[in-house]
Amino acid sequence: MGFFDKLKEGLSKTRRGITEKVEQVLVSFGKIDEELFEELEEILIAGDVGMETTIRITEDLRKKVKERKIVDPKEIKNLLKESIIGILKDDDTDLNTITKPSVIMVIGVNGVGKTTSIGKIAHMYKQQGKKVILAAGDTFRAAAIDQLEIWADRVGVDIIKHSEGSDPAAVIYDAVQAAKSRKADILICDTAGRLHTKKNLMEELRKMSKVIDRELPGASRETLLVLDATTGQNAISQARTFNEIADITGIVLTKLDGTAKGGIVIAIKSELDIPVKLIGVGEKMDDLQRFDAKEFVEALFA
Repeated sequence: MGFFDKLKEGLSKTRRGITEKVEQVLVSFGKIDEELFEELEEILIAGDVGMETTIRITEDLRKKVKERKIVDPKEIKNLLKESIIGILKDDDTDLNTITKPSVIMVIGVNGVGKTTSIGKIAHMYKQQGKKVILAAGDTFRAAAIDQLEIWADRVGVDIIKHSEGSDPAAVIYDAVQAAKSRKADILICDTAGRLHTKKNLMEELRKMSKVIDRELPGASRETLLVLDATTGQNAISQARTFNEIADITGIVLTKLDGTAKGGIVIAIKSELDIPVKLIGVGEKMDDLQRFDAKEFVEALFA
């Protein structure tokens, strides 16, 4: 099965929650009126597109209907696709890994699939023939180090780790030295999913960043926030919080295949203007793929 088919299959719950309901509404209306737009708004909000983004989309639809003098409700489906692509289109969905080594810092709360995402990203680069090193920077939980080690073994990449409770910045320092000496292409750093306070978390991330800045000046950097699509609007709240404490360059959206709340992809981009760079549509190692706005919308409306 190609990735588009996987994506199409993965979005089946969202398609039932949004697309099929939209189609039913468009068929049941004989003309385009305010009631039709209100019905569409309800469907989009229920599909976790979010209030703010839904209003933005329906305003755009009203404008296009007027400008293009559209009278057939069925034509609204294509306008809706156009509008969503307009929001999601971002030329910057590639990961910035130009330098050798490049650094990817991965952040996110516990339970969103952070460790699994790191393993899958490592696998993705290994498939491209790149040398990858993992840094077990979440020293807050012993389980996090063990989990990452299992993924490192599974993928067949090196891991740099210290014991539970040790200084995460020290782990990152050793990992950077290893990346340089072993001529690695990519260094992927895990970080604590939760510390006692937001201030503690911010301090740890700042210390790690400082080490990378000092030891790898000019290196390509990505700070990826992992979000669980099944949490819907809660994912937006998490993104807002992390965006205050870290310079997020992209989102990794996991478990998209397990939810009817796939509309969250649109809300994240519209409300936070952070590009979704990777999406997970399955459990397998290669089920984490680069996000493509056009492909996503085509699969959603397929």
